[in-house]
Amino acid sequence: MTPREPATSRARPRARPAAAKARPQTFSIRAGDPERLGAHWTGAGTTFAVYSSVASKVELCLFLDGREARAPLPMRTRHVWHGFVEGIGPGVEYGFRVYGPWQPDAGLRCNPNKLLLDPYARYVRGDEVPGTAPLPYVPGESQEMSNEDSAGAVPRGVIADETFDWGDDRLPDRAWTDTVIYEAHVKGFSQQHPDIPPELRGTYAALAHPASIEHFHAIGVTAIELLPVHAFVHDALLIARGLRNYWGYNSIGFFAPHAAYASDAGRGDPVREFKTMVKALHAAGLEVLLDVVYNHTAEGNHLGPMISMRGLDNQAYYRLVDGDPQHYMDYTGTGNSLNVRHPQTLRLILDSLRYWVTEMHVDGFRFDLAVTLGRANGHFDGWSSFFAAVQQDPVLRRVKLIAEPWDLGDDGYRL
Repeated sequence: MTPREPATSRARPRARPAAAKARPQTFSIRAGDPERLGAHWTGAGTTFAVYSSVASKVELCLFLDGREARAPLPMRTRHVWHGFVEGIGPGVEYGFRVYGPWQPDAGLRCNPNKLLLDPYARYVRGDEVPGTAPLPYVPGESQEMSNEDSAGAVPRGVIADETFDWGDDRLPDRAWTDTVIYEAHVKGFSQQHPDIPPELRGTYAALAHPASIEHFHAIGVTAIELLPVHAFVHDALLIARGLRNYWGYNSIGFFAPHAAYASDAGRGDPVREFKTMVKALHAAGLEVLLDVVYNHTAEGNHLGPMISMRGLDNQAYYRLVDGDPQHYMDYTGTGNSLNVRHPQTLRLILDSLRYWVTEMHVDGFRFDLAVTLGRANGHFDGWSSFFAAVQQDPVLRRVKLIAEPWDLGDDGYRL
C-alpha cells in the first residue's frame, strides 16, 4: 500500500452527521474495572477501560439520540483509564478522545479532536470517510495538529451483547494428520451460490447454510480457514477510485467480526451471527480457522489517518524508527508495524487470540506475515516474546497455529 494522502471527493461515501457543534452533553460516570479492557455490559450498565500511558485525560464519548455526550474517565490504574456508566447497554456507539502531548517528531500524537476506536471493541460500526477529517495533522503541514473533528468520519465501537447459548458445542479437535483445510472468503464463497437464499449470500449465515455444509462434506474438507474477518476499513485511496478493500487485510479491530459480513437480519449483531455460524459448522464436524493480521493496522504511515491506536498511545502500539520517531518501521509494506515488544501491544494480541478461542469458539489461526511478530531488535527471533507467550499459554497452545513465514524486513523469509 502507498502512503495515504488526503483523498479527493470523487466517489466519496456519505459521512455520518458530525458530532454536534454545540457544547457536548455530559453524563454521570464512576470508577470502573481496570482489569477488563474494552466495553462490557453488566446488565446494570457498562464498564469501560482503555490503555494510554501518555494521556493527561481520556474522555469517554457516547452517542445518544444522535448526539455526542462526553465525560472524563474518572480513574487511572497502571495506565488504564476506566469508568462505569449506569443504564446504558448493547447497541450504544462509543469512542474515546485523548488529551496529551502533540509532538510528532518525538512520536507523540495525542489529538482530542479525533474520535478514537476502542482497540478492544467487540463490535465496530462504520468506516473511514475519505477526506481531511480523519487526519490528525493539517494537510501539507504534518507537524501541525488538526483541529477538525473526526466523529462523523471514523468507525465507532458498539457495546455488544455477549450472551449466547452455545449448548453442547465443543471444538472438533481433529488431529493435524486428519486435517484438510479449505480457505474461503466469507463474501466470495457464497455471493453467487444458487442454492443459498439471496438475502444470505456473502455472509456468515451463508457459510453455515445446509447447502454450504453439504458442499464441504462432499469435497472432503475438515476445516474452513476464513480470510480476514476482523473489522477492517476501506483504504481512502481505493474509495477515491470507486473501489473497495475486498480481501480485508487492513484490520482496525482485533476483537470484532467484520459487520458487513453479517446478513441483513443479523447486521445489528454480527457477534451473534458469527457465533451461530461457528456452532453450526462444529455440529457438522468442521473446524473454523481464522486468517489474522496482527502485524499492522489500517492507520498506515505518518501521513495516515488517526482512527485508534495512533491517538491512544502511538509509542506503545507501533514500531517507530530509532532516532527518527516521527516515522514508522514498515516490515509489512502497509506503512506501519505493530510494536509487539511492548507489553500492552503483546497483551492486546494475546487477549484477542484468547477471546476468539474462548468466546467465539474458533479452532485455530493462520498468522499473516508472522515473521513481523517475531522481530525483537529488528531481527527475527523464533523465541521472541510473542512466540514464547503463545507456546506457554494454556488456551492457545492447544489450537491449530499456522505461520506465514515471511515479511518485508531483512532476512524476512523464515520457513
